[in-house]
Amino acid sequence: MKKASVSETKNSLSALLELVRQGETVLILDRNRPVARLEPVLSVSGEEADGRLVALERKGIIRRPRKRLSASLVKSKPPKLKGGGSILKALLAEREDGR
Repeated sequence: MKKASVSETKNSLSALLELVRQGETVLILDRNRPVARLEPVLSVSGEEADGRLVALERKGIIRRPRKRLSASLVKSKPPKLKGGGSILKALLAEREDGR
């Protein structure tokens, strides 16, 4: 839990609200005594998840698709591995290659 003084809250409210959007709680202190708590509001409509996605996009961790997946792709079965293939072996090989 992040702690912030009243003056810090006034000066950096936008940054503190961004932390709250990402799920963190902020305790506001007045002369080292807790007076308020900023915490995320649980969203029924999915806005909370959308806020987290926006934060991940800003950090460059994810990139959202430009268009929706086709229904045929969503309904199709995933491809099967060729005989003797292992996803774990492929992952470890990629890590060794530095990819």
